[in-house]
Amino acid sequence: MVRIAVIDKDLCKPNKCNYECIRFCPINKSGVKKAIELGEDGKPVIYEDVCTGCGICIKKCPFGAIHIENLPEEIEDKLVHRYGENGFALYGLPIPKRNEVIGIIGRNGAGKSTSMKILTGILKPNLGKKEASWDEVLSKFKGTELFNYIKDLRDGKIRAVYKPQYITQAAKLLKGTVGELLKKADERGVFREVVEQLNLTHLLNRDVRNLSGGEMQRLLIAAVIEKDVDVYAFDEPTAYLDVKERLSAARAIRNLIPRNRYVLVIEHDLAVLDYISDLVHVIYGVPGVYGIVSQPYSVRVGINHYIKGYLPSENMRIRDRPIRFETPEAREKFLPTEVYLTWDRMFKRIGDFELEVEPGDARRGEVIGILGPNGIGKTTFIRMLVGELKPDEGFVPTEGLKLSYKPQYVSPEMFKRFGTVKELLKRVREDFLDTSSWYYVEVVKRLGLNKLLEKEIKGLSGGELQKVAVAVALGLDADVYLFDEPSAFLDVEERLAVGNAIRHVVESKGVTAFVVDHDLVIMDLIATRVMIFQGTPGKRGHALPPMSLRRGMNEFLKELGVTFRRDAETGRPRVNKEGSRLDRYQKSIGEYYYTLPSKE
Repeated sequence: MVRIAVIDKDLCKPNKCNYECIRFCPINKSGVKKAIELGEDGKPVIYEDVCTGCGICIKKCPFGAIHIENLPEEIEDKLVHRYGENGFALYGLPIPKRNEVIGIIGRNGAGKSTSMKILTGILKPNLGKKEASWDEVLSKFKGTELFNYIKDLRDGKIRAVYKPQYITQAAKLLKGTVGELLKKADERGVFREVVEQLNLTHLLNRDVRNLSGGEMQRLLIAAVIEKDVDVYAFDEPTAYLDVKERLSAARAIRNLIPRNRYVLVIEHDLAVLDYISDLVHVIYGVPGVYGIVSQPYSVRVGINHYIKGYLPSENMRIRDRPIRFETPEAREKFLPTEVYLTWDRMFKRIGDFELEVEPGDARRGEVIGILGPNGIGKTTFIRMLVGELKPDEGFVPTEGLKLSYKPQYVSPEMFKRFGTVKELLKRVREDFLDTSSWYYVEVVKRLGLNKLLEKEIKGLSGGELQKVAVAVALGLDADVYLFDEPSAFLDVEERLAVGNAIRHVVESKGVTAFVVDHDLVIMDLIATRVMIFQGTPGKRGHALPPMSLRRGMNEFLKELGVTFRRDAETGRPRVNKEGSRLDRYQKSIGEYYYTLPSKE
């Protein structure tokens, strides 16, 4: 049995506790030896070879900073990297293959970015030591598929380029116009193709400091594709992008990178991951504690195993329940019929942009999904419903109702009156720590907020802050819930948790929710009906009234020129490869959102 003991240094606060972990440790109290004591940095150190894993220190720590996990002994041979004593441990690595796009999926904090940094040479694996020599590293991988790759990486025979997860950090280092930067980055003479594929032509003279999140993301993807290297690595390339931009980015990565290179992609949008990848590695474990890299699976099989929550090659259950998808036909049999609120035509002009909203209604107990490209007026519509903006024509149907709103962009300033996550959630719901309440089980625990309670809000990462904002919105008692891009920065598990929680609130309370999002798999999972926004981004938006999921998705995808099919095994929606037999067939019969499961 291998024991992994991890202490979250951000949560550990020795100056605010009585060293309960040290005082109550049975090994320490025996007086024979010590399993835990203060280290040089003034914070505890747990000796894993002495610790018995009794769990007393975990329960006694007032800040929830300690995690201890027991793993099978054979897993120790797979240890690739560890972030210091009592730090996160990564077991195994994805296997890059020439001519194949390798997709990587898993929880946030499970080691996806760590594995990618190792494979691109940014991070040298330490094998769990303070430092490991390259000879030790090569010896570790001798006889495996990774040996030659790691050897070439050591010898400098492999050049790699890495598109980072957090683009705001990269943006601070860039100066000049989009065109200047892309021409400078172009080592393969593909400037024109990349610019056209990623729709950057109108941005070439724009200063990079004035780019939106989505525009910066597309710029970085383009710059990576232009490089003449052996390894192309993309860490969450679809963040900030709308559906059309996501598929364009996926096409660019597949079509514009030479076929004899290595390509690695970390992605949480299952539809995009399915479309872009040839093989998939699942990284599972306990976020922030350890991650284990699975064997490679074909993309369909790997994602299906992930959805079912069981990896047969590893004989490992990674989720307590499978994800279930309903066909639109099955959902339409139980569509709510009682009208909850209605709206007449609304019109709003903001500068050079104008939005027209057709009359519509929302029903009691339904989730209305809102789909459309960036800059088409989706957020403007939500802000009118919330009351932040008043329509120039028409009236807002939510006046006098209690509203709960998660805005598109969240910041610590939104919750500046509160110090910690615990203080904030306690203000929202008194039962937020009641382990028998749906809120704790479906929101706090599934989003991992129970591990963030003692963290200062101002110190949260973008993903952590997003989860807190979603939890606050879900916890409020309201007549209408409004979520603008709730899946941003969240991993698949967290997106599913948010989707299930939204449906629970709406159905149990008999209220309505409006959800803006670009993840079509999540939208397929939670939406009762959808509103489609059409028009010209940045100039004119036209919002259609809510329509059935099948009709709405068909309308939306037809405009994009993209077709979806249903997986025969799980029922999940899958993107058809452009020009494939099924793509051509569905377009010929006008079924862009095919609802019958199809065999491969």
